[in-house]
Amino acid sequence: MNIYTYAAIDIGSNAVRLLINTIYETQDTVTFNKTSLVRVPVRLGEDVFTNEKISEKTIGRLSEAMTAYKLLMNVYNVDCYRAFATSAMREAKNSKEVIEAVKEKSGIEIEVISGKEEAKIIFSSELKNFLESDHFYLFVDVGGGSTEISLLNKGKVLNSQSFPIGTVRLLDGKISENFLHETVKPWVTKITADKHVELIGSGGNINYVFKNSGKKEGKFLSHSYIHQQYELLKNLSYEERIETFNMKPDRADVIVPALLIYDSVMKYAHATRVHIPKIGAADGMINLMYKRNKNQ
Repeated sequence: MNIYTYAAIDIGSNAVRLLINTIYETQDTVTFNKTSLVRVPVRLGEDVFTNEKISEKTIGRLSEAMTAYKLLMNVYNVDCYRAFATSAMREAKNSKEVIEAVKEKSGIEIEVISGKEEAKIIFSSELKNFLESDHFYLFVDVGGGSTEISLLNKGKVLNSQSFPIGTVRLLDGKISENFLHETVKPWVTKITADKHVELIGSGGNINYVFKNSGKKEGKFLSHSYIHQQYELLKNLSYEERIETFNMKPDRADVIVPALLIYDSVMKYAHATRVHIPKIGAADGMINLMYKRNKNQ
């Protein structure tokens, strides 16, 4: 048996995540085991979507987080890792300065990836049960700054689009709910016309909703359940969400705009089910690194 330790750092608009996987490789099988997952709510998007730049204070917080992640990777004897940034870093006018500051402080070099690259990375994760199916699936990944939507069928991506709408951007009022109706709806309606579609949901907020639904892994959530949760949480104050559901403060504010996006896309696609396989960009990046290294 060969054993490897891989890591991926996902620098999003809302949070920065470090995922460490232990990979067990035998002659017949390869198993990915989640060894550690750490999440820090740095919220790059709050700066970028308001001032188009990442502030010195936030650069300092990001640098400290990355330094801590580097130490953790050292402790876990990580063999290979990649750090990648998405929507907020793509749009920050001082992204080069931020990347240089982080590298100088932590030694970690950040890659900035496009929305299409982000979707491709996620598809590198374990979606086999869905990708090999004859059914049509709408893959929806809601982040802090952007939402990636892709139509899947028989292992192929038939259509894909990255939309500049996410939880932090909606929360800060930098984009309105009208964007969903005016831009997302026509595109989703067009690509799902005359098709029976189910959703695959990706992102921390939909994972949270699934975990608290009490459903067993592998089960789905109905559109009516997503809508009910949206209406319930929308009508509670930020403080009430924390007190009633014991939510983390950085989850209690973004969960409402996240559910708005999922609820809206399900409505546009006439989808009655959403599957939540609990995968994300960090999972996909580790899978992609492993495959590339094996093919070298």
